[in-house]
Amino acid sequence: MNNEIKQFIKTVQHNCHIADARYAGDYTLCVYLLKMREMYRWEQGFDFNKMLTTDDVGDWLTEREGLWDKLEEQDDQPLVIQNKPYDAFDNDLINTLLLENNLVYNAGLGIRCRPHFFVAELEQRIQQDDYTILISGKEYARDMAAPAAMAQDNTIFIRRESLRRVIWEILDDARVQGLDNPLTRAMRFYDFESAPEEAINQMTEAEIAYVTQHEIGEVQAGKIVGKVWDEMTMALARTHAEIMLRAIRDHLADSITTLPLLLKSLNQQAPEQGSAPSLHFYFGNMTAMRKHLAPSLVKTYEVWNETGDVSELGALSETLERHWTTLAEKVKLQYQTSQDAEPLEELIKDTIL
Repeated sequence: MNNEIKQFIKTVQHNCHIADARYAGDYTLCVYLLKMREMYRWEQGFDFNKMLTTDDVGDWLTEREGLWDKLEEQDDQPLVIQNKPYDAFDNDLINTLLLENNLVYNAGLGIRCRPHFFVAELEQRIQQDDYTILISGKEYARDMAAPAAMAQDNTIFIRRESLRRVIWEILDDARVQGLDNPLTRAMRFYDFESAPEEAINQMTEAEIAYVTQHEIGEVQAGKIVGKVWDEMTMALARTHAEIMLRAIRDHLADSITTLPLLLKSLNQQAPEQGSAPSLHFYFGNMTAMRKHLAPSLVKTYEVWNETGDVSELGALSETLERHWTTLAEKVKLQYQTSQDAEPLEELIKDTIL
């Protein structure tokens, strides 16, 4: 790796620190500490077998928060490649210039319009229908949020390393609590007790297919709801309505791609060979808002879990795309009438599935 690329990565990480400085306070204390612990694990290069203590992370955390105090008011730095500066969000051009170094870069906006940046080794480039799927491996720069996947136009970014860490964070927390929930049910299909590294790799490979399908669904959902959906989401950033809009779009995306694929696999194969662990993981990873908007969907999952009968879940899944599409159209009409968050929130609350 030449010096120019090393400096490029350093600048990306600097922009990540700025994003963290501005938005780390959005997390609850518990989630914040969990994410910072895993950020420390990533920076130190520790594997998942390494048990981290408060003493391990404490001094590093204090130092990092001190750095954030200095960076919070700074603007993102431009990225220099071949002696030319580029805007940090100029993804297409930057990735074209990084091809010869077998690297992939992405900058995007997540929930509450939080900026995300990463640069990683490019493992695989897949052309599927109208989609370009970029699967990355080892990450050289990242922020503490590190979303495992993101769709931008017809390009889908899948971050294998971040997906491994997301799975580990969620499942480690679920295991510590000792609860019987969808996440711990998913874990039982893998040997996390005696071979955690192998288990996390196996689970990551299994989930990549469904994460990719969700992002393809996101692209297709975007065509259904139109660009006004992004405009609404940005205009209502940091409100309860924004969380609702993102949940509706996620539900619509999964109704088009992810859930049908999960159910098809479940029906075709025995539970120990098919998508049963992925179906558990799907519901375990569902956000509180998504559960709130679709309690009947969660109920049909519980029926399947208790009885093994997937018929109710399958029947409901056939109606989901129509439900979320219809709700999206109502939301857009309401937004045309009033751009305030409260009327939108009331409309959505009255349309619980």
